[in-house]
Amino acid sequence: MAKCCCSNKTKTRTEEEKKGLQNRLSRIEGQIRGINRMIEDDAYCIDVLTQINAVSGALKSLTKIILDEHIRTCVADDVRNGSDDKLNELTATLSKLMY
Repeated sequence: MAKCCCSNKTKTRTEEEKKGLQNRLSRIEGQIRGINRMIEDDAYCIDVLTQINAVSGALKSLTKIILDEHIRTCVADDVRNGSDDKLNELTATLSKLMY
């Protein structure tokens, strides 16, 4: 279980979960490299913007997956144990994600 670079907290994921998330991230990385090539090749602005929008959608989809898992596991477990720390953390994070 690796620690995040920005937190001392960790999240245990199954190998299947990790592989699914990593596959999505690899596709997003490929899209980003494609956008970089488009810039290098002087691609038309609208075409670049279309690809940027696709990457943005892929990141939003990944965000939803991780958020759903966090609510179903970390937050739910914390609430079941009588604490609202992770619920408070979640509401603060949602506020940042929405604006």
